[in-house]
Amino acid sequence: MAVVDEPELSRPVVLTERKITIAAGVFSLGGIALFVGLAAFALLLADVAGVSEGRIFDAYVWRVTRFTLLQAVLSTFLSILFAIPLALALARRPRFPGRVWIVRLLALPLGLPALVAALGLIGIWGRQGVMNTLLSTLGLAQPVSIYGLSGILIAHVFFNLPLATRFLLAGLERIPGEYWLIGTNLGMGRLSLFRLIEWPAIRGLIPGIAGLIFMLCATSFTLVLTLGGGPAASTIEVAIYQALRFDFDPPRVIALSLLQIALTGLLLAVARLLTPPAAEAMTTGRPVVRFDGRDGPAKLLDGFVILLGAGFVLLPLASVLVSGLQSNLLRLATDPMVHRALATSLAIALCSAFLCVLVTIALVSARQTALRPRRPPIAARGLASAIANGSSLVLLVPPVVLGAGWFLLLQPFGDVARFAPFIVVVINMMMALPFAYGILDPAIATHRARTLRLSESLGLGFLDRLRLIDGPSLRRPALMAFSFACALSLGDLGAVALFGSQDMVTLPYLLYSRMGSYRTADAAGLALMLGLVCVLLTIIGTPGERKVEEDADAR
Repeated sequence: MAVVDEPELSRPVVLTERKITIAAGVFSLGGIALFVGLAAFALLLADVAGVSEGRIFDAYVWRVTRFTLLQAVLSTFLSILFAIPLALALARRPRFPGRVWIVRLLALPLGLPALVAALGLIGIWGRQGVMNTLLSTLGLAQPVSIYGLSGILIAHVFFNLPLATRFLLAGLERIPGEYWLIGTNLGMGRLSLFRLIEWPAIRGLIPGIAGLIFMLCATSFTLVLTLGGGPAASTIEVAIYQALRFDFDPPRVIALSLLQIALTGLLLAVARLLTPPAAEAMTTGRPVVRFDGRDGPAKLLDGFVILLGAGFVLLPLASVLVSGLQSNLLRLATDPMVHRALATSLAIALCSAFLCVLVTIALVSARQTALRPRRPPIAARGLASAIANGSSLVLLVPPVVLGAGWFLLLQPFGDVARFAPFIVVVINMMMALPFAYGILDPAIATHRARTLRLSESLGLGFLDRLRLIDGPSLRRPALMAFSFACALSLGDLGAVALFGSQDMVTLPYLLYSRMGSYRTADAAGLALMLGLVCVLLTIIGTPGERKVEEDADAR
């Protein structure tokens, strides 16, 4: 009888915890909405007359908009165009020497600060870089320019080619083994296999991948600011930064910000419409055995494509390492300005990452608690939908737009630099929120499905459940989300570019200023430091997964 009655005895405690969980989620969601709403309110009220006079329709705004769309379209097209043959070659060669490390290499640009990548690309594609030196020796009169549209395209392809390749490779590896067996029995050639088996799998993935890459390129800031080369190659976000930081032209800031919000909202809507629902083919689980491409020329072609793709990603990283080691690292390591910039970066990154994980856990827990009943009421379903959409609100209102709104909002209160650390922490937290939500939401859902009834039946309080059940199971995904948010904040330049000053200098801001003053040796050393710290954070966030796999194999 005691075992049966215990859940009833703990029911008031359970109901109280549910109310607290939902209240924490509502409070977090309200804080996000308030932060975004105040920024938007400031943009709408700051000299609206200037916008109504037609500033939003002037030639400069439309030229910036055209360039934003042009570079995003070209970047998306080139990234997918080059990713398709690379993914096909990797899928055909599961035993290619070093394949597992090449696939891991494709994940490095995703966690690399944009400034570090830009410096590496300059070392390879710059006027005195490796590729241009090689092209000049071959007699090319006009080598490739790393600045302007060509440089922006190279940088965007560097970041998005690995992303597209990993998505396409995962889709190709999900093709059932029966398909390849049937194709072999029918004597299909490489073109027929591509047309009937590989292309249908790729075609279903392209809209979603293209939408994601287009969004990332359309809202690109750091790469365009570094490699744009001047006003002729400015995107909307860079134009917002220039209009606020250098010209202090609030009407133009408002016009560009509203245009950016409208553009990102349209892109999100189109991406959702074009992304087909996931459809998995029926399979008996037969191992995938491919007999296509076993002749010598096909192996050479696939090997060339794989090495070319790996070289495109690896060479800029190697350039950062080599140029960084050639700089005076000892002098930089003892420079008080570097110490202060690193301390400021780490403080902002740790605070924003900790806040990001707390807010994400509150949002995820509230959403899952609201949907726990078999038939949740309308209010609970509305709250769950608001939380799911609110976690990705930063995709609709990019960080530079948020920073511009808060810059205008705080200006009447005196020196904006006094509020800079708090604003930058919150903006960086919101920038990492969609990624942290994607990591923690499935982990918490799986954990609660396995342990919630047991913990409630045992009558465990919040602290005991956190110490005995939730903490050990959720430590790894929480650490992964924390390290990713920390690395993302550590390498960010968007919010700091608006609020940075002599009193608040971060490592990316110092790196950008050294690049702008042509102190390339110092910039190379700082890029190496920043890159190593971000890689270290990525490693810290992922060792648990390897340990889990080893434990599972041991059992």
